[in-house]
Amino acid sequence: MQQRTLALILAGGASPALSILTAERAEAALPFAGKYRIIDFTLTNCVNSDIYSVAVLTQYSPRSLHTHLGVGRPWDLDRTQGGMRVLHPSPTPEGGGWQRGTADAVRYNLDFIMDHPADTVLILAGDHIYKMDYRPMLRMHHEKEADITLAIHHVSPHETYRYGIIGVDEDSRVTSFVEKPRNPVRQSFRDLPMASMGIYAFRKDLLVKVLNEGRDVDFGRELLPRLIEQVETYAYAFKGYWADVGTVQAYYEANVALLVESPALDLHDPEWVIHTTSAQRPGVEIGEAARVENSLVSDGCRVHGYVTRSVLSPGVYVSPGATIRDSIILSDAWIGAGAVVDRCIVDEYVQIGEQVLLGDSEDNTPNLDAPDKLNTGLTLVGTRAHVPTGTRVGRNVVIRPRTQGTTFEGERVVTSGTTLCS
Repeated sequence: MQQRTLALILAGGASPALSILTAERAEAALPFAGKYRIIDFTLTNCVNSDIYSVAVLTQYSPRSLHTHLGVGRPWDLDRTQGGMRVLHPSPTPEGGGWQRGTADAVRYNLDFIMDHPADTVLILAGDHIYKMDYRPMLRMHHEKEADITLAIHHVSPHETYRYGIIGVDEDSRVTSFVEKPRNPVRQSFRDLPMASMGIYAFRKDLLVKVLNEGRDVDFGRELLPRLIEQVETYAYAFKGYWADVGTVQAYYEANVALLVESPALDLHDPEWVIHTTSAQRPGVEIGEAARVENSLVSDGCRVHGYVTRSVLSPGVYVSPGATIRDSIILSDAWIGAGAVVDRCIVDEYVQIGEQVLLGDSEDNTPNLDAPDKLNTGLTLVGTRAHVPTGTRVGRNVVIRPRTQGTTFEGERVVTSGTTLCS
């Protein structure tokens, strides 16, 4: 089954709900759990499921993603037979150009799919965190002689607005597909809504036919709700860990959830090692006066201050006297002496000056530009920004990428809910 399966990983869409974290990168390339990128989990699932014919479909801000993927060597996908292909959007004789949705992205690559010897196409999202063996799902797909098989997972009723909600009968046949409903029908496993995971196994000839004949742009909004009434469609219930980290809050919570004593996502499982591209960095340096509690600290970090309940990506420097609490600090950020970083997400190559107070206020005013996305007290600092010495920054603040110290004027106080840019 695996040898006759082609995996397509969709990694091309913009992700506005992640704010400045995806201002200069695709969501699939966003760092997670210190040393990993989000797409590592889907790629690892493929190779651990013995699927070695993989194509990654890119579009939005793909440069850092391309750099990370290389030729696929960390995932053993640099093969002469099978292996990984990165497919970019490009003009076609029919006038094709930018892909407008997930189905459209696959449509633009139908020539690649038709030329591949696979008889099953496994369509995967490149922006979810999960460990899944795809072989049981593929086995079910073939045993049921299904045209389409969807992977589903139960979710909280309060989060149904984020997902396609699936109805199934006792034989696992899909009976309904409603994209992001406000009031879903609760008719599934344990009376909880069942969400589409964005994982679809298609009979290849059917996929080619429906994309050639129709103009549907998106799988969830258009194609699948229409097809389930016409073809044999089944649901495979996945009961392991799965997280869609497509919002700032979900991304933050999924990272800090790794810090509990027995996290739901086990990154130390020797039977399911997560593969990634790792830079050659020295081991972690913990200074004599440093203190690190309940945190995840990656290779190349140098800690001389106090770090608690936080995730540090490779190469972070924490100066003497600095404090980091309840925060996510991405690669090669520099935290100055005496600085306090509290409940923040600090992107790559950021410089936080001495005595800066970041996330320092009792005022929890939502961000004025994105009140529905930033309202829980998280402050974001974009890549390569510089927060100068002595600045005080409140809650729900967004400091856009590459903002320089000259932007901070006067008393260098940034009130809660503000967005700053150069």
